[in-house]
Amino acid sequence: MTKRYDAVIIGGGHNGLVCAFYLAQAGLKVRILERRDVIGGAAVTEDFHPGFRNSVASYTVSLLNPKVIADMRLADHGYRVIERPYSNFLPQDDGRYLLLGGGLEKTQAEFRKFSNHDADVLPQYYDALETVADVLRDLSLKAPPNIGDGVKTLVDAARQGRRLAGLPLEKQRDVLDLFVKSARTFLDGWFESEAVKAAFGFDAVVGNYASPDTPGSAYVLLHHVFGEVNGKKGAWGHCVGGMGKITEIMAKVCGDLGVEISLESPVEKVLVDGGRAVGVRLVGGEEIAADRVIANVGPKLLYDRMIDASDLPADFLRRIRAFKAGSGTFRMNVALSELPRFSSLPEPGEHLQSGIIIAPTLDYMDRAFLDAKQFGMSKRPIVEMLIPSIVDDSLAPPSQHVASLFCQQFAPELPDGRRWDDERETAADVIFDTVEHYAPGFKASVIARQIHSPLDLERKFGLVGGDIMHGHMSLDQLWSARPMLGHGAYRGPLKGLYMCGAGTHPGGGVTGAPGHNAAREILADNSFLGRLMRRA
Repeated sequence: MTKRYDAVIIGGGHNGLVCAFYLAQAGLKVRILERRDVIGGAAVTEDFHPGFRNSVASYTVSLLNPKVIADMRLADHGYRVIERPYSNFLPQDDGRYLLLGGGLEKTQAEFRKFSNHDADVLPQYYDALETVADVLRDLSLKAPPNIGDGVKTLVDAARQGRRLAGLPLEKQRDVLDLFVKSARTFLDGWFESEAVKAAFGFDAVVGNYASPDTPGSAYVLLHHVFGEVNGKKGAWGHCVGGMGKITEIMAKVCGDLGVEISLESPVEKVLVDGGRAVGVRLVGGEEIAADRVIANVGPKLLYDRMIDASDLPADFLRRIRAFKAGSGTFRMNVALSELPRFSSLPEPGEHLQSGIIIAPTLDYMDRAFLDAKQFGMSKRPIVEMLIPSIVDDSLAPPSQHVASLFCQQFAPELPDGRRWDDERETAADVIFDTVEHYAPGFKASVIARQIHSPLDLERKFGLVGGDIMHGHMSLDQLWSARPMLGHGAYRGPLKGLYMCGAGTHPGGGVTGAPGHNAAREILADNSFLGRLMRRA
């Protein structure tokens, strides 16, 4: 083996960088192993056509935790986010549109175009979500109670449950609704307009291979609202330079602390000796020794492909093989000669700086999912379009633009033996046809396109089944059960093995929280300093 490290981290995505930062800050010798030739995992900015560059996979900012931003001093190194003037713009099939965001009064005025009732009830809805979101924000930076730790489990559960138990009864009912109900059932209890329900319901299917009628999908809706931008809760924005700017800065901060970052270093196997992870072997055969192996890859990739089955407890192996992963995501980047013109609001304006959602109703979203289940892809997919070049001229030539298309629903595996390598262009054409229906002339403005099917996302970023969350965000795979009861506090089933990616609490999105929490638990296992950090 080569020289020994206190910790090796598998995968150079943002959570791995965050984890490395805290470990190195505490004095540990850390090495990150990234299989690609660029750091950042799915949060990277790349050229995809001459003169055009964009965030390749992850594409917008809200969930990145303020504590992580402050601790790593990202703003001091050039981190800057431009807030969307509106959250979302939803063109409707009847020629109308709905703008969500821009402040309560503006949103209420938009809602009144569809329902006075929905406008009137909006403040109460926001209050209900914000109360629960505040609790989740607090829990997101805490390791869940680890089932099986005896008295410690009870103490941790009591501490973390205190805020929930202290909520008024009606707020506790909101919590229950959001965790167990479908998005449609939850939203039906508040609103009457289909357009309004779609505006909120879209968040329930983001990265979620499910229908808004799927029980538990209301939680995914909530997961996407507990972020903030520039101190504004629930806001979304564009990072100048793309998402890769975030991980580029994180890598520099880690490097300044002595973290070694090795690119083009794919890990083939976690090395195990006597029930303990003792290092890793790279694809080329090099073995690297470490006191701790920290996985910033999803549970399916880690336990199915990087650890010998004979090294894992039988019950753990059986259960982890049942861990659900796989998303309906189809991701595209598009170079445009001009801005799209939507029939419902054709002139350029602030609506083009928002998330442009092509999913006018919950029924539309449900049909998209059912199509994907039956045929492998939606006939009329759900599309979110962002045009970051409007506010960031570093991404495209003058007067031209780049668009991010985040599309659903597309089956992780196609039925009837079909392959994504053969169907990806067809799927991309269906997506373009869908956008064209709402923005005539869009297809004529396309200069180039970069396609990532679910299989492409797996091959390029290690996202098994194209799952951007590293695993379903369902009730059985959340909090202490992410990825499994007994291993919900970032510790694997082998001594010296830890997990710090989105397959752990609090889940997917560019949050940095799993990396932060995992580092705290690792330090708590090994030092007095860490135990102090854990209490902070």
